[in-house]
Amino acid sequence: MKIKIVNKSYAEVKNLPSWEHKKPKKPSKLLATVARMGLQGELKQTGFSCEKVDMEKAGDGPWMILMNHCSFTDLAIAFEVLKDKPFSIVCTKDALVGKEGLMRSLGSIPTCKFVTDLSLIADMDHALNVNHTSVLMYPEAGYSLDGTGTKIPERLGILLKKLKHPVVMITSYGSFTRDPLYNNLQKRGVKVSCKMQCLFSKEELAGAKARQIDEVLEKAFTFDYFRWQQEKQIEIDEPFRTDGLHRILYKCPHCMAEGETEGKGTQLECKACGATYELDTLGFLKPVNVEGRFTHVPDWFAWEREQVREEIQKGEYNLDVPVNIAILKDAKALYMVGEGRLRHDANGFVLDGCNGELHYAQAPNASYSVNADYYWYEIGDVVSIGGNDGLYYCFPKEKAIVAKIRIAAEEIYKMGKKSIEKVKE
Repeated sequence: MKIKIVNKSYAEVKNLPSWEHKKPKKPSKLLATVARMGLQGELKQTGFSCEKVDMEKAGDGPWMILMNHCSFTDLAIAFEVLKDKPFSIVCTKDALVGKEGLMRSLGSIPTCKFVTDLSLIADMDHALNVNHTSVLMYPEAGYSLDGTGTKIPERLGILLKKLKHPVVMITSYGSFTRDPLYNNLQKRGVKVSCKMQCLFSKEELAGAKARQIDEVLEKAFTFDYFRWQQEKQIEIDEPFRTDGLHRILYKCPHCMAEGETEGKGTQLECKACGATYELDTLGFLKPVNVEGRFTHVPDWFAWEREQVREEIQKGEYNLDVPVNIAILKDAKALYMVGEGRLRHDANGFVLDGCNGELHYAQAPNASYSVNADYYWYEIGDVVSIGGNDGLYYCFPKEKAIVAKIRIAAEEIYKMGKKSIEKVKE
């Protein structure tokens, strides 16, 4: 999938009017049917099935629907299992580029990833109580990188209590395993299913404390799809299963070099020291020529997080990389505005570029995470920062690890939050 791109100067883009906020429309039944039929091809190859649990508690709707996010297949799942229920979907603003009318007619509610957006609450309330349609939301915002649950917004329980509608959870199985984000859009022959469960009826929601709701949600968004694959004995024999695996397993645990690993075919090799692992058909890492440090991909990824945390604590984490810069200002196009440098450390992000015209700084407490994506719209690996007035998409020109940048942003945020809590004590 691609996005409409227009080359403009930074000055031209800066003078464009900002994104126009519009209330969500009631979804068109005809367009929803067309979208479902168009996405059916995504599921036909997967033997898709859906298990429904406690759905009688949800009533006829509207519902507040939460879903975990692993791949584009999730959208096909949603349209299939909700085919008899009109719903609006909370989506990223870039999804509207070049097709705003169509997306709004489907009831889409555009917002920015990992950015505080108070209008989003009002828009969801409008969809539920004025349009009388359900609302589908991916609280994780970004795709899972390593097949485990991604952090969801704090105090989501407060929002759900405010909206006062039954809460339904859709959990996908096989979506990540079939099409992990790192694997260059190459799909594996894996069956896909989902569980659709009512977590809270309207009455249960009213009687529960926000903290109790958050505890249920945390459990619902805790998973490990590599472990799931192994427990279900799902064999993946595609010869490209490690292509791009270095995007998440970027640091060698043997020589500690970063950005030197390469996932290709069925093996992951460190070009600095030669340490090589094979990813077998059940998703286990097997050492080829070294004494293995890890057998489980998420364990390696968790170790990398520990390493980043240690760098930050020692004051050693510092990103400074040349980037190509794009700006999302409206729904007409993604504007390529030139080159610059992206810096990131414990003080947050700083982006300078466009021959000195562009300077943007983002404090470390601006968000609990940052949008990092692989091969975004088939352009390249990307990190985006910014807010509701404009988003800056930074495509590293040199070897830069967007997964590490996302980890660092999350860890710096957590450290800052802990420092504030200590001061309050």
